[in-house]
Amino acid sequence: MSAVIGSSVFVSSIYVPRADVPVAELPALLLPAYGETVLMVGIVMAVVLVVGTPLGVLLHNAAPGGLFERPALHAVLGWIISVGRSLPFLILMASIVPFTRFITGTNIGIAAAVVPMSLAGIAFFTRIVENALRSVPPSIVRVARASGGSNLQIMRSAQFGEAVPAVLGGLTIQVIAMIEYSAIAGTIGAGGIGYVAVTYGYQRFDNTVMLATILVLVATVAFVQVAGDRLVRWVTPQKRLQHA
Repeated sequence: MSAVIGSSVFVSSIYVPRADVPVAELPALLLPAYGETVLMVGIVMAVVLVVGTPLGVLLHNAAPGGLFERPALHAVLGWIISVGRSLPFLILMASIVPFTRFITGTNIGIAAAVVPMSLAGIAFFTRIVENALRSVPPSIVRVARASGGSNLQIMRSAQFGEAVPAVLGGLTIQVIAMIEYSAIAGTIGAGGIGYVAVTYGYQRFDNTVMLATILVLVATVAFVQVAGDRLVRWVTPQKRLQHA
C-alpha cells in the first residue's frame, strides 16, 4: 500500500522522503547506466553468437534430411532448446540463481545477469539460425555436394552463405530482446537502465526518471531496428542489384 502526501511518499507504512532527480542531473544518472546496459548486452551477444551459431547449424543438419542425420541427437538438443525458449526470462533468471552464483560467485550485478541472459539468448538464437538454414533451397546443397564439397564447406558456403540475410534479420530481433532482458535484469541489481527505472522511477515514484528511461530504451530499440534492416538490405543480393 502506498500514498502520496505533499512531496512525500508512504510505502508499506514506511515514510520515504520524495526527492525527484532534477532534469539537469538526468544525463549524469542515465549515461553510466546506459553504458552498463551496452556492456551487458555486448557480452551476452558475443556469447550468443559464439555458442548459438554452431548449435543452430548442428541442429539443422542433425535433423532428417540434413548433412549428417542424427535423430537422437536432434531430438535431445531440440528438446533442450525448446525448454530454454519456453521459460519466461524472469522465471529463468530466478530459477538458476544457484547456478549463477556457482559460475560468477554472486547473484547481483552485471556478471549475474549475463548468465541467464546468455542461456535465454542462446536458445533463442539457435532457433533463429536453424530456421534461416531451412530457408536455403535444397538444390543449392545438392549442387555443393555434387561439386565434391565437404560437410564443413557446404555448411560454411552453401548453407550459411545463403542464409546470412535471414540470420542478420534474426540477430536484430535478438539484440532487441536482449535489451529488454537487460531491463528486467535490473530487478536483481544488475545495473543498467532497468535498474535506474526500478530504483528511481518505480520505488521512488520519480516520473521524470521513468519517462527518461522509457525514451532511452525506445530510441535504442529503434536505432537497432533501423541499423539491422539496412544491414540486411545491404547483404541481400537482389536488394544490392536494385540499388546499384
